[in-house]
Amino acid sequence: MTVQPPTPFPKMTKECVAFHRTELAVILSLYGRMVAAGEWRDYGISSLSEVAVFSVFRRTAEHPLYRIEKRPALRNRQGMYAVVGMDGQILKRGHDLKTVLRVLERKLIRAVD
Repeated sequence: MTVQPPTPFPKMTKECVAFHRTELAVILSLYGRMVAAGEWRDYGISSLSEVAVFSVFRRTAEHPLYRIEKRPALRNRQGMYAVVGMDGQILKRGHDLKTVLRVLERKLIRAVD
């Protein structure tokens, strides 16, 4: 009888959806500009089994102002990227992340003016 040594890390049974480095670069670029304008103060990232979420907060420990979501299951339908408002309304959905984030850049232009 042979005894197997315990593995240092248990195997994950489910894959998680996460943002890629290039996607995070685009999101964090917008986030930095909004922080500089004084509109946003904090963020959170969640990687779940079906969706990756980048949440933006005006203050810490508050409901998110916006959620930037990546749902690969919708890749061939409406597009896997979406911007969701505080009330749960989808503000923009599409296949290209930069195009979807334009809805938030318009708010940045208004904040600067």
